[in-house]
Amino acid sequence: MTDDTTESGGDIGRALVAEMDQITWDRIGEGALENARRNQRHLKRGRSLAALRGLPVKQGDSAVVIAAGPSIKRKNPIAALKQHGFDGAVVTTESAIYYCLSNGIVPDLVVTLDPHAKRIVRWFGDPNLTQEHLDADDYYRRQDMDEAFANEMKLNEEVLALLNQYGPRMRIALSTSASEAVVERVLDVGMEVYWWNPMLDDPDQPGSRSLQLHRMNGLPCVNAGGNVGAAAWMMSHAVLGKKHVAITGMDFSYYDGTPYRNTQYYHEAVALVGEGNLDRIYIRIHNPHLDRWYFTDPAYMWYREALLEMAEDAECTTYNCTEGGIVFGDNIEFIPLTEFLRLMAEKSDS
Repeated sequence: MTDDTTESGGDIGRALVAEMDQITWDRIGEGALENARRNQRHLKRGRSLAALRGLPVKQGDSAVVIAAGPSIKRKNPIAALKQHGFDGAVVTTESAIYYCLSNGIVPDLVVTLDPHAKRIVRWFGDPNLTQEHLDADDYYRRQDMDEAFANEMKLNEEVLALLNQYGPRMRIALSTSASEAVVERVLDVGMEVYWWNPMLDDPDQPGSRSLQLHRMNGLPCVNAGGNVGAAAWMMSHAVLGKKHVAITGMDFSYYDGTPYRNTQYYHEAVALVGEGNLDRIYIRIHNPHLDRWYFTDPAYMWYREALLEMAEDAECTTYNCTEGGIVFGDNIEFIPLTEFLRLMAEKSDS
């Protein structure tokens, strides 16, 4: 795969990308393993992800992945799906559940991965959320998200109600690394659970934690590219068997002009280099398809590079229909979602 990406700035950030495997393990690795041990007792309340392979999930061989990047509120992909009557599979990250359900789409598969003890359950509605929790963590209200997140308590009530209503109609690829709060919420609302292990490292290496997980529970290990968006893409083709997979809301970056404070890892970046040196953390990237600049952080840059590598070997065609962001390369068809939907309709008619 060639890479002619035009970049500027971010010299420290670029150096961190090369170390991101270890940085990620140090940050969440032990927590993911501990969650997997704890979740052993819940495995009988679901099936292996392997059971999902071969099940008919919508007609045809196409899928649209909906993630919750900043392009979602600008491009509104669900409007296009409805307009074109898309009848393929809709696979969503847990972070896009509210976007889907509040716009009248019940996804065919939800995917969750992150082991964070308190944050991820918010995407499912947190029955234990308090104002004290919100005062202690500005993660959601600080970021470039749907304006509904500005009133977090009110939104949480809406998400609780939506999941209580639609949960029994939804399948979820539930990582064994998921927190206790997420697992309890998923089970309480009656989602149809398919368990899987995140691939934490190379299972062929001595002392592999991925192999340790597999031996503990016998579940398949999935290369999720380090993030739930890539995991949803992987599920779409490797599990559901879709040959044409469009990704939306998968920016892995921020729109030029977004304040650094509104980025996901702002506090960590400030702690590392100080407020005055953030230009050395954030990497600016030119998207030649749009002739626009975006900027990204080391984690998102790592996710981008992992997804481009996985797309090279995937048994599907990947279409980036985000209409923004930095996911472009030799093995990615970068087209508008309306163009993808037109192509799939023509393919279906032929």
